[in-house]
Amino acid sequence: MKKPVVLVVRHVAYEDLGILAPLLTQRGYDLQYVEAGVDRLHAGSLLAADLVVILGGPIGVYETDRYPFLSDEQQAIAARLGQDKPTLGICLGAQLMARALGAEVSATGRVEIGYAPLRLTRQGEASALRTVAGVPVLHWHGDQFAIPDGASRLAETPGFPNQAFSFGPRILGLQFHLEADHAQIERWLIGHAHELSARGVSLDAIRRDAVRYGPDLARCAGSVLTDWLDALAH
Repeated sequence: MKKPVVLVVRHVAYEDLGILAPLLTQRGYDLQYVEAGVDRLHAGSLLAADLVVILGGPIGVYETDRYPFLSDEQQAIAARLGQDKPTLGICLGAQLMARALGAEVSATGRVEIGYAPLRLTRQGEASALRTVAGVPVLHWHGDQFAIPDGASRLAETPGFPNQAFSFGPRILGLQFHLEADHAQIERWLIGHAHELSARGVSLDAIRRDAVRYGPDLARCAGSVLTDWLDALAH
């Protein structure tokens, strides 16, 4: 019997599926990565997958003049969302999804980097995110998305009021990172070295918080993914 395929759109090597990879493998998925900016992204490949996960990256969805591949990526995402196929977006991935659904995505001039808890909205408390209420999650963003028309706002923080949205049961966008493996956080610190230095972010604080909060966050992330995928099966 052929395995269901999860197509993973990756923008930088160190922002991968992380702790979600073994969970998806255990559920019988065949994991296939597409390297954005290198591999050709088109609607056909995204539409053919059983599940699509669009990961993060240190660029903005509005930077199509600097990164022309973003135009094709957004068109492919819009085609998939237009057919209401199961799609999970994380950080840049969620921003690309929001833009594909007609919402504004913009730079804020500030950043939210490090571990901090979410506050769930009423809709969020009834969603697959319910297990992360009050749990410090990993934030790493400076852009923000508006909530698309017809979507539900699920979570917020004081600085970024739109942290997650769902567009029906099959489409979920997360501004924050559930997938990051706390045991691999050094890869993020290396990859984002310039931004962290420019913003005066404490690397030691992130390292300490990764050790302190990472294991619980991993368990919660597993519950979120499991509950969301279980709901798709019904």
